[in-house]
Amino acid sequence: MSILSEERTGFHRYLMEKEILTIVGDDSCHQAMLRASNHKSDIAHILHASLSCKFTMRSDRSQNTRTEALNLIRARKGRSPHIVSLTSEPTASRIASLALGTGDLDCVYHFALYELREALVELDADDALDLLDSMVDGKRLKDISDLPLDLAV
Repeated sequence: MSILSEERTGFHRYLMEKEILTIVGDDSCHQAMLRASNHKSDIAHILHASLSCKFTMRSDRSQNTRTEALNLIRARKGRSPHIVSLTSEPTASRIASLALGTGDLDCVYHFALYELREALVELDADDALDLLDSMVDGKRLKDISDLPLDLAV
């Protein structure tokens, strides 16, 4: 057993002995959705995020993504989930049709954003590069590697 795992085991044993594992007591948080004791039957499912995946985007597909997002927002009971889209679309203008919309989506994630940017630099596609950079700078477009940390909040 390594020193690190011994320290963790010892700390866990300390927590068990001191009964510090209770995070929320019985006298508070009576309406919180995450708390099992607040559900009369089975624990209700909580929608943390809605991820719409489109390999490529035509204009109708970007509109479909927006419609899905608006329907989720209208039908929710509780707080709004993260509403994001994932794409591999190679053209900045089509990505912009979704990312620069009216704010229905929190963010658009691209599965190869860094590679797409490199390709646009190599092709000297200045207009597309400016559009891509404006979406990234405005936090409307991110690489897929950012998704897990963004959803952790």
